[in-house]
Amino acid sequence: MHTGKKAGVVFPAEQFHMILVLSVGELLERANRDIVRSPDEPTVVGDIAVDVENGRNADPCTSTGCKWPKYSDGLVYVPYVIANHFTSRELQVIQRGLDSFASVTCIRFVPRYNERDYISIESRSGCYSYVGRLGYGQTVSLDRSGCIYHNTVQHELLHALGFNHEQTRSDRDNHIRVVWENIIEDMKYNFDKIATLNQGTPYDYDSVMQYHRTAFSKNESTGSMSAEHEKI
Repeated sequence: MHTGKKAGVVFPAEQFHMILVLSVGELLERANRDIVRSPDEPTVVGDIAVDVENGRNADPCTSTGCKWPKYSDGLVYVPYVIANHFTSRELQVIQRGLDSFASVTCIRFVPRYNERDYISIESRSGCYSYVGRLGYGQTVSLDRSGCIYHNTVQHELLHALGFNHEQTRSDRDNHIRVVWENIIEDMKYNFDKIATLNQGTPYDYDSVMQYHRTAFSKNESTGSMSAEHEKI
């Protein structure tokens, strides 16, 4: 079997090719296609789990109540546990995703000791996460059959931190044009704007939270989004 390497992690050749060719949005779309979830799993819209029972079904985490707290040292510690059904290679990819935040942000994912609120990384049905801190243990699903990629891990962890998709930002119309007429009808919710608090941060065309320009499009040559200078 031929293999490819990425930052010390070895992948089968066909999987390495998929990493290079497909965007995060395309990987998520593929992993979550035709998923039948078990009764004990949450309602999932796209790759976002919604807490219907506790009234968070319409809350996109735009207030401080769903944020993880910042400690006196200026860092945000997010406790985590990882289920024991992942292989050593899969654990490498997941751990690399967790550790990647420390070098560029104030976020520190730390193994859970006895903290009340934490994320539980499991291989459930597809790739999904709640948006923001839910309280107590909250699932981040990284299905072994399609979610164990560095950018996909980062994407779902960013949801858990409270980040929404880039193309749903409140100021997105200043940066991209959504081609509504070319989006598959039952996928249009992926482009609904959210009243996000952008805190003066620039629109990030290269973010792992930005879906590819052809995501959920009827005709890929036209695409679902366009931007000046083909930034997406």
